[in-house]
Amino acid sequence: MTRSHLRVNWCSDAEPLLRFGFEQPAPGLCHVACARLAGPVAAESWRVGDDVSDTRSDTLHLRRSGGMAALHVRVDERALGIEAATQSAYRTLLSAVRESREPYILRIWNYFARINAGDGDDERYRRFCVGRARAVDAAFNSPPPAATAIGSDGEPHWLDVIALCSHRAGIALENPRQTPAWQYPRAFGPVSPGFSRAALIGAGNAQRLLVSGTASIVGHVSLHRGDISAQVDETFANLRALLDIASTRSGHVFTLDGCESLRVYVRQRDDLAATQAAVARHMPHRERVLFLRGDICRRELDIELEGVFAP
Repeated sequence: MTRSHLRVNWCSDAEPLLRFGFEQPAPGLCHVACARLAGPVAAESWRVGDDVSDTRSDTLHLRRSGGMAALHVRVDERALGIEAATQSAYRTLLSAVRESREPYILRIWNYFARINAGDGDDERYRRFCVGRARAVDAAFNSPPPAATAIGSDGEPHWLDVIALCSHRAGIALENPRQTPAWQYPRAFGPVSPGFSRAALIGAGNAQRLLVSGTASIVGHVSLHRGDISAQVDETFANLRALLDIASTRSGHVFTLDGCESLRVYVRQRDDLAATQAAVARHMPHRERVLFLRGDICRRELDIELEGVFAP
C-alpha cells in the first residue's frame, strides 16, 4: 500500500479521501448542514493518495486511501434522542475502526441541530457528551482525538459523526492557556467533553497540525461575552499557542502562514462582517478561510474556529 501525505484544499476533485460540502447534499460529499456564509465555494477536499476505496451501509460511509480512512456515521436521532443516538453512532464508529487497518482515530467532527437546547444537564450538548462517554473505549480516551462539536441548522434529525483515522497514531496536543477539555470541572456537565485540542500527524515536512474547535476560553472560563472582536482575538491567541506547541513537538515551524484550511463558525449571521474584519487582522491567507453558520457548544460564545496547518 502506498503511503502518501495529507493535503487539504478546495477543488472539484472527484476522488479525495474526504470531501466536505456546505451547500446542498451531493454524491461523494460529507454534507454538513451549516450554511456557507463566505469563503471558498468548492468542496473542502482532503487528499492522501490516488487510490480510494469506497464502502457504504445504511449508517456508515467508509473511504480508504494511502494508509488513512475517513468514516461518516449518520444516525437519525428523532426516535432515539441525542444521547442514545450518540451512543449508537460512536459504537458504530469504534466497531468499524478498531479491527481495521487504520485503528487510530486522529480527528472527529460532530454535527447536530439545537446543540444548546435544554437547561442545565439536560442541554443537548451535555447529553451528547454522556452518550459519547458511554460508547467509547479506553483506547479512545488515552488521550482522546482532536474534535469539534457544532450545532447545525434546522431542527433535530441527523447526528453526523465524521472521523479521520490512520494506520499510524498521531500526537495529541494540549494548549497551555487552557484546561484540557477532559479535565473540565463538574459545572460543565456530568461528563467532561472527550477531545484533545489538536493532533499532530505525519512525519517530516509532510506533517500536518489538525486543530480542534477553538474558542475564546482561557483555563476553562469563557471570555468576552458579547464582544465578537475580542472573542476572535482571544481565539487566535489560543491558536498561536497550539502552533507553538506543535513547532516544539515536531521540530518544524508551524505558523498561520502554513494554513491550508480554516473554518470559522459564526452563531449569528448578522455578526459575519464583524467576524471577517477581526479574522482579517490575523490571517495572512484570507482566501483559505471559510465562514459557516453554526452554533457553538457554549451558548455564551459567538464564534469558533478549526483548521489544518502545514509546517
